[in-house]
Amino acid sequence: MNQPRQRATRPRAQPPAGELALEGIAASPGIAIGHAHLHVPGEIQVAERQLRAVEVAPEVERFRAAVARALQQVARLRAKGSRLPAAAAEEIGFLLDAHVQMLSGSRLVRGVEARIADGLVNAEAAVQQETSAIARSFAAMDDAYLAARAQDVRDVGERLLRCLTRARLRAFSDLPEGTVVLAADVTPADTALMDPGRVAAFACEAGGMEGHTAIVARSLGLPAVLGVAGLVDAASPGDRVVVDGSAGRVVLRPTAATLAGYERRRMEFRRGERQLRRIARLPAVTRDGVAIGLQANLESPRDAEAARLHGADGVGLLRSEFMFMNRDDVPGEDEQYEALARVVRALEGRPATIRTLDVGGEKLASALGPRFAPGPNPALSLRAIRLGLREPGLLETQLSAILRAGAHGPVRILLPMISHLHEVQEVRAILGRVQRRLLRRGVAMADPAPPLGAMIEVPAAALAADGLARACDFFAIGTNDLTMYALAIDRADEQVAHLYNPLHPAVLRLIQFTTEAALRNRIPVSLCGEIAGDPRYTALLLGLGIRDLSMAPLKIPRVKGRVRAIDLAAAAEAARAIMAQHDPVRIASMLDAFNAPA
Repeated sequence: MNQPRQRATRPRAQPPAGELALEGIAASPGIAIGHAHLHVPGEIQVAERQLRAVEVAPEVERFRAAVARALQQVARLRAKGSRLPAAAAEEIGFLLDAHVQMLSGSRLVRGVEARIADGLVNAEAAVQQETSAIARSFAAMDDAYLAARAQDVRDVGERLLRCLTRARLRAFSDLPEGTVVLAADVTPADTALMDPGRVAAFACEAGGMEGHTAIVARSLGLPAVLGVAGLVDAASPGDRVVVDGSAGRVVLRPTAATLAGYERRRMEFRRGERQLRRIARLPAVTRDGVAIGLQANLESPRDAEAARLHGADGVGLLRSEFMFMNRDDVPGEDEQYEALARVVRALEGRPATIRTLDVGGEKLASALGPRFAPGPNPALSLRAIRLGLREPGLLETQLSAILRAGAHGPVRILLPMISHLHEVQEVRAILGRVQRRLLRRGVAMADPAPPLGAMIEVPAAALAADGLARACDFFAIGTNDLTMYALAIDRADEQVAHLYNPLHPAVLRLIQFTTEAALRNRIPVSLCGEIAGDPRYTALLLGLGIRDLSMAPLKIPRVKGRVRAIDLAAAAEAARAIMAQHDPVRIASMLDAFNAPA
């Protein structure tokens, strides 16, 4: 058999001399200074070979042996991960659970075996073909978190290829203390192997904020910058390097003056982190005594403990998509109930807002059958509540699980992508039927019935907020999609991403209109987009009337510190002045001036 061989290392251009600053994505905060280690894991080139019919069975067995070796490696990595700090160990555990699922009779394994048998190709080629196909389907998803799961599939595929080819994986155990790892790509498994006692930080050319690599880096407290174009060719082994994970900047071969400046900033960052840990235990109250609710956005049950540790008042957004990932079937009511109940119990009486499924039919095609053809534009197609109402059995199962989880603590039900009043009315009718069914069965459930709310992320919903408020018990403003739809900007499209701006006056007016409609109709309103977790926007949002913000748990202490420094009356006056403006540049300038220390 023609075995795949290690791909030759790409030729590297001569790195430029002198200091060079490169920009990327601020994936994990902190500042580190150290010497560069260029991590080149070695890609595997797959040679496709046609099989004869008699070779199919042995080739399938060879693949299954590779799967068994991969599972053994994951088990060893899990044991190593269990010795990491608690948050990192939990994140690695979740990641490796997903890897085990993909290696245990999943669509990936069955797909590879089918390609070997039907396509008569060797196992390496079948792995590459199947992982590429699955990864492409994930990468096409409109939800950034789900799209980032494409990397998980590629990681499992690479592990299988290494097991098939017996290629070795270089680790980081022999690095000197204070090393900064630079690479074209760093996988979540790579990150888990990094000992913070040796690796001070890392930066790479690939990756984004929503990927597991970034999440694990934040859990380990490792400063990280991702998406740094040209990094590997610009660096040399042993270079002095600064990684500024807070600003998203990598400085190669810094001058003495640059180093001195970053040393000061590193000390300031460490002092700030100590202060934030103290702030996490304090109430979120403005200088003039107004209490602000700071809640957590959760991707999965594993984040509930982080929410508690960072001082969250509850969960403002639990994305239920985690229950539907990396599988070919739809989870049943009992499975969904158990997952949601874990979160509700972990919050110990704090409220949990659970969003119903927010993916499109094309993402669930393997589970729901051929009835859902992919739309030409997933962001404008059959997704979120539209899918739930098109497939009421799917929605009823989820509502039933949420009601049952509500027996363990307060819950709210949040409906994504609402654009019409009748959508809320239809869901309320379905919810009533589900309640009556559970009552007849004698099943414990939320009592009284959970509040039912609409996610305001479509401009039509914001403009019709007065009517929606009469049918809803609360609003949650999702500024990520609201900004995207209002400005017709896809942030994932680098050609137009620079035009994405939540300070555009149209976006601010939609937020203001929604907030005022909620207040007029005496229903709660929260905001859960990315700007909720950015202290730069806190004063403006509070000045517009928002009193509840939901964000990633790690961001809560920093926003809480900003809340405690704000005089709400002054923030309201500044917001009124900002809302009279029409130029986003002028709006940004006024906001930054208000935020500047006196």
